[in-house]
Amino acid sequence: MLVGRHAEFTALTAAVSAPPALIVIQGEAGIGKSRLVRELLAAVPDTSALLIGHCQQLHDPFPLGPVLDAFQHHGDLIETDRLSPVVGSLAPLVPEIADRLPAPPERPADQREARHQIFRAATELLEHVSPAVLVLEDLHWADTVTFDFLAYLIAHQPANLTVIVTSRTDLGTTPVGEAFARAPAGRTKSVRLAPLDVAEVGELSRHLLGVDVPDAIAAGLYEVTGGVPFVVEEVLRTLLARLPAAEIPSHPDALAALSVSTALRDVVVQRLTTLDASAREMIDAAAVIDLAIDPALLAEVTEYDGRQVAAALTSAHAAGLLHEHEGRIRFRHVLAQQIVYEATPLPIRQWWHARVALVLEERNDPMYSARIAHHYQRAGRIREFVQWAEAAADEAVRHGNEAAAAEFLREATVDMAALSLDDRVRIATKLGRVAVDGLAHAEAAPIITRLLDSQQLTQAARGELRFALGRLYRQQGFARDGYGEIERAVDDLYDRPDLQARALAVLAAPETVVDVPLEVHLARSVQAEEAARRAGSPEVELGVRIARASLLLEQGDPSAWELIESARHDIVLLTQPREHARAAINWAQGALHIGDVKRADELLGEGRSIAERSGSPRLLEVYELVCAMVDHAAGRWDGLAERTHDLASRAFGFGAASIEARYLDCLMLGSLGSTVEAADRLADLIRDCEEVGTAWPLIPARAALARVRLILGDAGGGFDEAAAALDQIQRKGMWTWAADALVCLVDAAAALDRTDDVRARVEAIGAHARQVEAPAISVAVTMCDALIAQLDGGGDTAEELMSRARSMAHAAGLVQVTAQATERLGDWRCTRGAADGPGLLTEALTIYGRLAARQDIARVTRTMRRHGVAVPYPWRGGRPAHGNDLSRREREVVGRAAAGRTNREIAAEMFLSPRTVETHMSNALRKLGLRSRDELDADVLEIEADD
Repeated sequence: MLVGRHAEFTALTAAVSAPPALIVIQGEAGIGKSRLVRELLAAVPDTSALLIGHCQQLHDPFPLGPVLDAFQHHGDLIETDRLSPVVGSLAPLVPEIADRLPAPPERPADQREARHQIFRAATELLEHVSPAVLVLEDLHWADTVTFDFLAYLIAHQPANLTVIVTSRTDLGTTPVGEAFARAPAGRTKSVRLAPLDVAEVGELSRHLLGVDVPDAIAAGLYEVTGGVPFVVEEVLRTLLARLPAAEIPSHPDALAALSVSTALRDVVVQRLTTLDASAREMIDAAAVIDLAIDPALLAEVTEYDGRQVAAALTSAHAAGLLHEHEGRIRFRHVLAQQIVYEATPLPIRQWWHARVALVLEERNDPMYSARIAHHYQRAGRIREFVQWAEAAADEAVRHGNEAAAAEFLREATVDMAALSLDDRVRIATKLGRVAVDGLAHAEAAPIITRLLDSQQLTQAARGELRFALGRLYRQQGFARDGYGEIERAVDDLYDRPDLQARALAVLAAPETVVDVPLEVHLARSVQAEEAARRAGSPEVELGVRIARASLLLEQGDPSAWELIESARHDIVLLTQPREHARAAINWAQGALHIGDVKRADELLGEGRSIAERSGSPRLLEVYELVCAMVDHAAGRWDGLAERTHDLASRAFGFGAASIEARYLDCLMLGSLGSTVEAADRLADLIRDCEEVGTAWPLIPARAALARVRLILGDAGGGFDEAAAALDQIQRKGMWTWAADALVCLVDAAAALDRTDDVRARVEAIGAHARQVEAPAISVAVTMCDALIAQLDGGGDTAEELMSRARSMAHAAGLVQVTAQATERLGDWRCTRGAADGPGLLTEALTIYGRLAARQDIARVTRTMRRHGVAVPYPWRGGRPAHGNDLSRREREVVGRAAAGRTNREIAAEMFLSPRTVETHMSNALRKLGLRSRDELDADVLEIEADD
């Protein structure tokens, strides 16, 4: 009988019956996760295959262990002739079904590509055996690659597949949510199981005992067990061993003998006392080995024969310590194993761990390296632990599991003093290599830093460690520190030209660090090419060419596109999907930085499909961010505010991505009318960028803050921020990045009557812009020339230049910039009485309406009213997507607020309570898409009234 889970069972049964579905069941140990899964599986139609895998409490260098285990017993469902050759790559990993799979294809040399091949194969096999339910138990112990596979599977989920996972909540956070984050809306059903209440404990007790249980006894059981079903069951089983079921309700003293904190421990220890000495010895050893018991291994470890082991296991089963689960003998629960383990004296436990490690060593199988390391660590044998942890890390790297490798190496360096210098250098160097992809940045960096303090390092070792440390700092978002460490590594890496070339290629990227001049980046690029030639590696040479193309692209050099086209068709790049995808990301960002949105779109489309094939969720996460950036520039704003807010709230694996996501979110906030909040958050972002020393998005964030300051009526603040951005651009020499800051500077100068102060700057930047192919700065310079000409009274020239800027922006795909140029031109044409002026303003309004850009809408409607131009509504073919209509009362409240009334004044005028006014104000702001009353604008409210 299932107790206390009826609502969860009903909801999840509906999900199971309507695949594709994703079900997450979470809760503390013993709460009933597996019990609920069993009930769900009993409700699955007989036509569905049930594939069940268990994650083990052990770092595993072999990825996808629980998924591969789930396939073991289902060879009868496989029809070989209906499978593609790629599924054959599973044959070496699941020998139990190898005879049912195609011949293994050639394994790719690149481990990441090989892992992606496994992802594709496992997904296809799941589709092949569908309709099916895939159950992965204890996902909190899963390796990182299993989480990556889940993210991949969800993106390619077969239509008739249901995925059910269980995860504990008492062991800290796990990446369960990240793996399921990309699921389509409505597909994921998640439940968190709570302990049973007193009434439910009573119901469970009545079911288990078969007799009525008074409320007082149920309450006592609840106090002792905390309402955890497994503990309730174990306590009752123990009481049944002492008393007949009918007598338990009348003996509250028996229950009172069990203390709250030790109830389950007392139960398990009491059962241990019923075993004879040899059986107790074998159960102690079994608790050291694993949750599931391998009788053959147990016999080998304890040196008892098979019959004696069987007898011991039978006794433990009869005592309630073990049970049969899916054809194997296991401890009844992880808590039971833990209690037996802790009840074994420490010296005995350590002896058993060392004994297990020795037995596994004799099997001479790399797949046991992680388990051997684990047992030597628990045995306190540091030297042997380090040896096998390093072996496990090497095995993990061979299988593309950098995260597991990083964890093995991190643990191996916990007691560095116990290792020789050569061991420390070798292990720390390996840790530096894998920690970037393994996301162990914060843990690895201090280890490498301490080792660099040693005076006994060789030059090459010091260089490689510094390069690794610099990459880790960059991964964390510390741009200046990362750049400095890599710069210091270059000379020490002379005898490692492959690494030196890669280090120099990193230093050639201009957007990563502030105040390093372009000339330095160009020099580093040339040095990288020289080092690549010395290395003689096609992969290294290609990496340097990719970086060179990015550098030329950022500075608007047209030869960049020749390099990019050449690299895109290079056979080396085509055989490395992950590097291809990364290159496309870099080039798309570079194209975006110079305002070539259409080319950025093209590169992004190509790269995204490659990234999906590469099987890297973290790479796809960066792609998601860059897609949002391109969508912003291209005017694809439907749902973009929600996407950017979600991205800004994420913890990216790459620190720079987190900063860029915050910048994009600030842009959307400002455009949608939340200017006060945008200003505050941009100021915070600028401070953070200055602290870590990153050039991008520091410079565009300054330009964005300058624009927001202007909107808020602070022309002086806008001028200063724009000037500060341009000063940094001048020090950097990257004039292609000056577009937004330059236009804002001229606008601020006009508002302050300081146009003469900016003429020379516009002319100088214009001279640079004419030497490059960068649409954004070309448009900006043309627009600024038009603005200055207009201020000088040259109306014809101004309009001609602004018309040219408008055409250039449209050709580049810069939608919002096109609308702004159209608006300015329309304003000037209306002032001169030209017939096309109103149409230009209406065109700008239509674009802003499509974007739902509230700030721009409010401004252009003011301009239209000033010129007597009718404001047509609806101006975007429908209502802007910013919420529901305001009620009459809400409109009255915000109208008074926009006029400057306080809530108390509004309450008095409308004969309402202040609390009622606060409620109306809160509802109205939500519907208007605003964050505070400071952002209320009379023109925006008028739009609401007219719409």
